[in-house]
Amino acid sequence: MSDQTPRNDQPATTHFGFRDVPTGDKQKLVGQVFSSVAGSYDLMNDLMSLGIHRVWKRYFVATAQVRRGDRVLDLAGGTGDIALLLKDRVGDTGSIVLGDINGDMLRVGRDRMVDRGKVAGFEYVQMNAEALPFPDASFDLVTIAFGLRNVTDKDAALREMHRVLKVGGQARVLEFSDVTQDWFKPIYDFHSFKVLPRLGKLFAGDADSYQYLAESIRKHPPQDELKAMMGAAGFARAGYRNLSGGIVAIHTGYKA
Repeated sequence: MSDQTPRNDQPATTHFGFRDVPTGDKQKLVGQVFSSVAGSYDLMNDLMSLGIHRVWKRYFVATAQVRRGDRVLDLAGGTGDIALLLKDRVGDTGSIVLGDINGDMLRVGRDRMVDRGKVAGFEYVQMNAEALPFPDASFDLVTIAFGLRNVTDKDAALREMHRVLKVGGQARVLEFSDVTQDWFKPIYDFHSFKVLPRLGKLFAGDADSYQYLAESIRKHPPQDELKAMMGAAGFARAGYRNLSGGIVAIHTGYKA
C-alpha cells in the first residue's frame, strides 16, 4: 500500500518519513536511524511521551491472549520492554523470541536482560519481519510494538505474522496512530515536529532521527486502514482499541 507502481522501468518508491525513496533503500535508512538512537532509546522514549509509553506497553501485554507455557514472538523487540513484561505471563515453562532487524537494538535488549539476570527463556534473533525464519504455526502469540510503521512492506509483515501463528493464536500491534480529537492535533503536531527534534539533539545528539520518527507516525496507516490490512492478511476478528485519544492504538487479530 505504501509503494508506488514503477513507471518507465524506474524502481518502485516508498516513504521514509516525508521523503520518497527507492523501496530497496528504506531498510538501510531505517537501520541507520535506529543504530544512531539505540543507546539513548529508553531515555528518549521517556522524554517524548512523558513516561506514558510504559503504561501503554503494560496495558498492551496485560490484555494479550497469552498463558503460562506459551511460545511468543516479539518483533521489533528493541530494548526488550515488551519481552520482559511478557516473560512474567508465560512463566518458566514459556519462551520468548525477541526479534529485531537492527543488530544494535537487539544487542541493547540482550544486554539489558542479562544485566537484570533475565537469561532463561529468551532467544534473540536478527530478522526481517517481512520474511520470518520460522516454520508455519510456531507461536501462540506474535507482538510488534512501535515497529510496524518502520517496515517497508507492511502487508508482507502482517502475512508473515499470520503464517507463524498457531490456529487460535493472537497477533497484537501497538503503534502510534491518528489522534481522534481535532482540538488536540495542533498541540500534538507542535510536540512532534518542534519539540521532539530538539530533545533528540539535546539528549541524543541526533535531531534528524527524531524528525524522521515524527514523520513516520504521520505516514503510518490510520486505525481503520490498518484493521483492513490485517483482515486482508488473513486475520479473523481484526479490531483495534485507541489509547490516549488515538495517540496510539492496539490492533488485534486471530488465526482461525
